[in-house]
Amino acid sequence: MRARPSCFFALALGPALLIAGCGDKAPAPAPSETAAEAELPVVGPERPILAFGDSLLAGYGLKDGESYPARLEQALRARGVNARIANAGVSGDTTAAGLQRLDFTLNSQPVKPDLAIISLGGNDMLRALSPVETRRNLEAILARFQRDHIRVILLGMMAAPNLGKDFAKDFNPIYPQLAEKYDAVLVPFFLQPVIDKPDLIQPDHVHPTAIGVDAIVTATVDEVVSALPKPAG
Repeated sequence: MRARPSCFFALALGPALLIAGCGDKAPAPAPSETAAEAELPVVGPERPILAFGDSLLAGYGLKDGESYPARLEQALRARGVNARIANAGVSGDTTAAGLQRLDFTLNSQPVKPDLAIISLGGNDMLRALSPVETRRNLEAILARFQRDHIRVILLGMMAAPNLGKDFAKDFNPIYPQLAEKYDAVLVPFFLQPVIDKPDLIQPDHVHPTAIGVDAIVTATVDEVVSALPKPAG
């Protein structure tokens, strides 16, 4: 989700929903326990993972090494998983933009990913784009990963209350329904760990701080470990 004048959307979301779209850089947090644990040695074959999405993966407003993919990689390695996560998050991406660059992204990977983590749809929601189009684009993305036999974790989003019940009725079911259809692991609401926690959100009231990212990693790392297919052999 690109740094653009969409803050008025974020302000309308309130404590019920925080979604990427605008903001200023947050103060640098203190080193976390996750970073210290990341020094532990790992063994076994390297596990390539592709993080594909918007600014929630790109790490908007954060320093190098503080994005969700970077911190998740550290957490996985702390558990002995020899993970290498390619961060293909692009700030500002809608589901349509993600679909447009999907082939290029997959063809650019040096090896086929064991797992893909997808975070798209937040910008569609912020722009009040048609949920029908959002569903169609996400379904095409999931279908492509399925054709390539790449397991997927789908990071779910929820509609902002100010968009109304009709929009929410059409938007919110997209993630669980597509996850079920394409046998993806679903994180129902990716930003749940930072909701109503101002110290975990950047001054833009939208993006997680580095400490907020760590909270999200802690809440999701088990799903990632479980979703990784067992190494061949």
